[in-house]
Amino acid sequence: MSKKKIIKYWVDTSDRDYKTMETLFNSSDYPWGLFVGHLVLEKLLKAIYVQNIDINPPRIHDLVRLAEKCNILTDNEMLDKLEFITRFNLNVRYPDYQQEFYNICTKEFSLDALKTINEVR
Repeated sequence: MSKKKIIKYWVDTSDRDYKTMETLFNSSDYPWGLFVGHLVLEKLLKAIYVQNIDINPPRIHDLVRLAEKCNILTDNEMLDKLEFITRFNLNVRYPDYQQEFYNICTKEFSLDALKTINEVR
């Protein structure tokens, strides 16, 4: 597969996941909506990695590490946002974090987090 097609794959699947995230938010499933929001950004960073570095992006989910590996310039504010959003990946995946995460995912918290996801996107 060509580099262009690989980048298109990551961007297209990110866009599809974005629509899924919106659906989850519209149904008030905030924890899973935030998890998918993390995936949206992870896939965009992997597209950047393919563009800038290599056609095989690393199989990691930490957005800060991905941004570093992409060799993109990020300020401290952006790094804080990426670190914040990365927690959505861990908190939904692992049962020992799930209940605590579900409890903090109020509508207000989740809409603020969605705003951050959109800013980063």
